[in-house]
Amino acid sequence: MAGEGRQRIDKWLFFSRAVKSRSLAAKLVQTGGVRLNGRKLDQASDIVKTGDVLTIALDRRILVYKVLSAGFRRGPAEEARLLYEDLSPAPTPKDQAPPDARPPLRDAGSGRPTKRERRATDRLRGD
Repeated sequence: MAGEGRQRIDKWLFFSRAVKSRSLAAKLVQTGGVRLNGRKLDQASDIVKTGDVLTIALDRRILVYKVLSAGFRRGPAEEARLLYEDLSPAPTPKDQAPPDARPPLRDAGSGRPTKRERRATDRLRGD
């Protein structure tokens, strides 16, 4: 089946190193974390073929891969990168907030008191 450019989705995810094990790949597909050409998959036995676009929702990132070929084994990372073309959007730098993020709004002096302010309050109360 791999010679035809078709393969089970769980095997392909494992061979492309998107997940660490084939059982995790099957679980990811069954929980709805993988879309094939915009359609949500629910079975690990679904077939992926050359030219398909996969959207994979992992813990903190979303991967968009275009399938270039089927895998034969889980080899080194250089070999795994030959199975797909990465179409994922560039991640935002960690030190930079997203452009639509608003700073938190709080009036000056509101919120929890500092340790110094709490001790001053305790002295006024006589505690």
